[in-house]
Parts: sequence; C-alpha cells; structure tokens
Amino acid sequence: MEPNLTIVTLGVRNLDKAIRFYRDGLGWPLSGASVGDFAIFKMNSGTALALYPRDLLASDAEVKDFGGFGGITLAQNVATREEVDRVLSHVVNSGGSILRPARESGDVSGAYTGYFADPEGHPWEVAFNPYFQLKDGNLILPD
Repeated sequence: MEPNLTIVTLGVRNLDKAIRFYRDGLGWPLSGASVGDFAIFKMNSGTALALYPRDLLASDAEVKDFGGFGGITLAQNVATREEVDRVLSHVVNSGGSILRPARESGDVSGAYTGYFADPEGHPWEVAFNPYFQLKDGNLILPD
C-alpha cells in the first residue's frame, strides 16, 4: 500500500459554523466539490480537509461516537517561531480557542509549539521544528 493521505475528514456538529471558521476565519479555499452536507477545502500539500456531520460520519464508518477527544491531533508546521504566534493569534480572532499557549517543546531542542481547537473542539498543533524543512508549505522529511 502506498504511504499516502489524501483527505482528513472532521466530524462536526455545526457544519455551517465549521465552514465559516475554516473558509472565512482562516481563509482556506472551499472546493467546488463541496455539496450538501460535505465541505472540502484545498490544502497546499495536495491533501484536503473535509467537514461532514459527526453523526453521519460515525454512521458511515459504522462506529459509535463517544464524543470528546478521539486520540488524534492535526498539525501545521510553520517556518518560524513568530509564525506560530501569528497563527495562534489569528485562530483566536477567527473563533477558535487556545488549548495550550505556544512554548518551547521539551521533546525537541529549539522546537516551539502551541495548540488550538477549532469551534468543534478538534485539536490542532501549530509547530516550528528547526529540524524539519518546509518547501512551499510542504513538509520535507529525510529518507
């Protein structure tokens, strides 16, 4: 199987509010492939972020929705420490909330990270890691 991730779908309780956060608040481009209860955003990395009603997503996957933290965080790596602070500030102004303010990471020397939640509570990490390389917003990992 190819190591490839094409779409991350977030189950949401309020689709309209979630669309407004990502499209209007963060400025992410909503694709014309969005129809009905399905919204999909174009990402720079060639992947996409989709939003779908949480109950319908659980039903489609035939899983029970226990709500709350699902053991998954999403991450956006940025080029500088200052950009971490800018992104977190922008998120708050757009309707998100800070889960953990940005600070030096104890795990990686020189790393600087913070966490926010979108209006539905999905946790996102915003990270600067001096050992990761970014090219046109895409993460370049060593072989």
